Amino acid sequence: MGARLLPVATEDAPAPHVAARVAALDWARIATDLDAWGVATTGPLLARVECAALAAGYGDEAIFRSHVVMARHGFGRGEYKYYAYALPEPVAALRGALYPHLAATANRWQEALGQPADYPARHDAYLERCHAAGQRKPTPLLLRYRAGDYNCLHQDLYGALSFPLQVAFLLSAPGRDFSGGEFVLTEQRPRMQSRAEVVPLRQGEGVIFAVNHRPVQGGRGVYRVAMRHGVSRLRSGERHTLGVIFHDAA
Repeated sequence: MGARLLPVATEDAPAPHVAARVAALDWARIATDLDAWGVATTGPLLARVECAALAAGYGDEAIFRSHVVMARHGFGRGEYKYYAYALPEPVAALRGALYPHLAATANRWQEALGQPADYPARHDAYLERCHAAGQRKPTPLLLRYRAGDYNCLHQDLYGALSFPLQVAFLLSAPGRDFSGGEFVLTEQRPRMQSRAEVVPLRQGEGVIFAVNHRPVQGGRGVYRVAMRHGVSRLRSGERHTLGVIFHDAA
């Protein structure tokens, strides 16, 4: 069994050290990057020991609700596990601390796309909405890749409700723990060829990105583009990633 993580915390009363680190991020710069490119990075947010503890939890079946082997479903190669409720403390703390900052961008995007800008300020209120719609399964997940593994381009949609942004944290150290395995985004633009972007990450760094659609300002007004994300082939070693998704699954 892997090392157990710290006791659980409520998502909207995160551990002070995590909340303080999240609050100290340059959210103005992050919002600007998200509006311009649909992706932004946090810089290293998790300490090396925190990354190691999260990755070590992969072997602890008691904290997960399901295990997915990608090749069985045509998703790529590698595997991942969805956490069960109650979430481990670091995962719950990150989810609760990140959401309010991202809700402002989510509502701005909704308004630009002519949709209701009604994402609540607190994550527990949004989860109540998900649960009322029958989406009650937690979606944060822990992914593991080994040499030759990859993740096909996809979108993490689990029901009628979806929050427009999500975050992935790299728990392994590039160059030391693995090589290859870059985070990749594509943007499908109307009547144009798709744009691809590779996002280099450091251990403990988070990448914030659009789940599905985002608004883009064009010459004739705002238009909608579709985003997908994945991971390129791992050349060597082992790579763990924590995925923080804000909507729950049906």
